[in-house]
Amino acid sequence: MNSVANTSVCLVVFAFFFPQGKAKGSVEQNENTLRISLTSVRLKASLTNVLAGALFGPWTGLVLCSALTSVGATFCYLLSGAFGKQFVVYYFPDKVALLQRKVEENRSCLFFFLLFLRLFPMTPNWFLNLSAPILNIPVSQFFFSVLIGLTPYNFICVQTGAILSQITSLDAIFSWNTLLKLLAMAVAALIPGTLIKKYSKKHLKLDEDKHAQFLNGRKNL
Repeated sequence: MNSVANTSVCLVVFAFFFPQGKAKGSVEQNENTLRISLTSVRLKASLTNVLAGALFGPWTGLVLCSALTSVGATFCYLLSGAFGKQFVVYYFPDKVALLQRKVEENRSCLFFFLLFLRLFPMTPNWFLNLSAPILNIPVSQFFFSVLIGLTPYNFICVQTGAILSQITSLDAIFSWNTLLKLLAMAVAALIPGTLIKKYSKKHLKLDEDKHAQFLNGRKNL
């Protein structure tokens, strides 16, 4: 349910800095506060996935993490739709407008576009969760795009936890068995992204190099 935690953090920060519709401080300062808060929650989410792999094993842990991530992100979608629309539009008007344009350009193959957004850093996951209701993304497509699109990330975290749980000494970390497992894990995690990337070049309308930095809050110097 880490996505629910992300949404709760966002709504608390928004409510604190935006009482009665009036902002306290600049939008940039408030956005930085939000980013710091979400980074701490995201770190906890990664550690939780690693712990799931250590406790439940690689495959059971993967199923649990993927299911909970999807359900949590969907709750995030519903919470944002019910309480967060005005805050998201107020704080990120340009980013919402840009993402809305890209969604409309790829409406005919929206599901694959959502998968692309999950697998590649054009926009942060927390922002996509918050803005999805504003973009008129159907909740069913949203749910399954999270379930499939975040599986590689969950796979890496869970497999890492499973591997670490079997290590009994420092020497075992650098053994060929451990290194080969890590290599196989990395290759397996890259396959979905490679397939979606190949599909996106033929069917999706993307200007990822131009817009990725903007949607991630980075500016060119």
